[in-house]
Amino acid sequence: MIVEEADEYLAQVHRHGLAPIFLAAPTSTDRRLEKIAKVSKGFIYAISRTGITGAQQNVAADARRLVERLRRFTQLPIAVGFGISTPEHVAEVGEFADAAVIGTAIVALIEKAAPGHAPANVAGFLQGLTQVPVRK
Repeated sequence: MIVEEADEYLAQVHRHGLAPIFLAAPTSTDRRLEKIAKVSKGFIYAISRTGITGAQQNVAADARRLVERLRRFTQLPIAVGFGISTPEHVAEVGEFADAAVIGTAIVALIEKAAPGHAPANVAGFLQGLTQVPVRK
């Protein structure tokens, strides 16, 4: 849901004690980023690239700039996602963001896992993501 049309959603989220999380895209205007920052709770999800999610070869250059722009409007943690799937991606994102979001790569592991092996496969994958040191 886009933040400009989220009044009813926000009312319900607050009523139920939930934290609204909005996606901030590299194409978002500063006005939209400021609105997202104002109504978000918990963290802000910064989309690393425009287009579709899924494993990518590298982190989009727009991600760092987007996080820098968002930091002007919020002190909330900023998580970067869309295409994050390797230890190198996590380390790169860790240089400028507070968290990396990994979805598609985990879903693919689960889909490929033999029955009963998904939890161990995902655990091993997650442990491997921390093997590249983050430079900050």
